[in-house]
Formats: sequence, structure tokens, C-alpha cells
Amino acid sequence: MAKRRISNREMRDIAENRMSVLLSMARTEGMSGNMERSRRYFQLARAVGMRTNTALPEGTLYCRKCSSLLFPGRNCRVRLRQGKIIYHCLDCDEIRRRPYDRAKGERNGEETDKEGAEGQRQRA
Repeated sequence: MAKRRISNREMRDIAENRMSVLLSMARTEGMSGNMERSRRYFQLARAVGMRTNTALPEGTLYCRKCSSLLFPGRNCRVRLRQGKIIYHCLDCDEIRRRPYDRAKGERNGEETDKEGAEGQRQRA
């Protein structure tokens, strides 16, 4: 009897499910302080993603050099400088910079929504 072929969509669904389980296990191990086991779970999740051409979930913060999940305050330092978020891995001293942009009005606590500002003026 021939083996049933799994479609690419089914394979990706299985991979996404396994990756989410492995990443949640990596997070719990990392928060409890077992960084080696957390790193191993993350490497397995990444291997599954590479094998099936599936991206990691959006917002997964990891070090590209040492392949460990980054936990701000535990194994990484986070700084905001000149429109960039700077992540500094404390395990391997890798620095990763990501841009961020805030609206100019939000910086000074001003409202950027014109209708909200007009509505407040009419009420006053």
C-alpha cells in the first residue's frame, strides 16, 4: 500500500504548530533560567522552519549569532537611540538595530488626530 502524500499546505500547518510548541517551551525554559535547553528548543524550531520553508512567528526576538532567544533584562539589553531599537545580546555581544518611527506629535504628548483636537476645542 502506498504512503499518503501530504500537501505543502498541510506540511506548513504541521510545521507552524510544532514551531509554536517548541518556541513556547523555549520561552518557559529561558524564563526559568535554563538557557542551554532554551537555545536547543529554539534551534529545533528554526530547523523545522528551514526544512519546510516556514518563517518564524512575527516578533520572535532572537540573536542571529548565538541562536538564543532574547529575554530583555536577562540575556539582552534594550536601548532606544535616534529612531532605532538596539538589542545587545549579553551572551555573545552581538548588537542588532531595528528602526522604529513615531509620529512627531506623539513625542511631545500632543494629539495627532485633527478631529480629536477639534472636538476638544468645541467642548471647552
